[in-house]
Amino acid sequence: MTEPRVSLDDLGAWLIKGNADRVDLTSRFAKDPRVTSWCVRPGYRALLMRAGQPVVFWASGSRARLPYGVWGIGRLTGAAEPDPPGRTWSVPLDLVILDEADRVPRQRLRADDRLDALEVFRQPQAANPSYLTVAQFAALRTHLPA
Repeated sequence: MTEPRVSLDDLGAWLIKGNADRVDLTSRFAKDPRVTSWCVRPGYRALLMRAGQPVVFWASGSRARLPYGVWGIGRLTGAAEPDPPGRTWSVPLDLVILDEADRVPRQRLRADDRLDALEVFRQPQAANPSYLTVAQFAALRTHLPA
């Protein structure tokens, strides 16, 4: 059996993704930039999620349409739990989508050598949640507004 790749010892932040090609994220967040829950895939990662852990929102989709990348940041407010009827799980959040000018485009993060191994770059199609190591989250914070 292989070791899980995520451990609480080196977890900097969870990363949840939303695909703006499937859902109009721009309109949704223009109405209300607060995100109070998001779906995650059941599994060992979801079981590691706890209140107080940092979380980053990553918008993805066709790169020609919008400046995809980090659109928000916040914290988990509880553990991930199954949604009825139990096929999907969700995690409660206190996350705010950044103003458009403060969002961090994918290209800027890709150009930062400290972030070139982000899981979202290596496995962009992977299910939620993804993660950042402690070092990656520290590097990401240098790109975020104060």
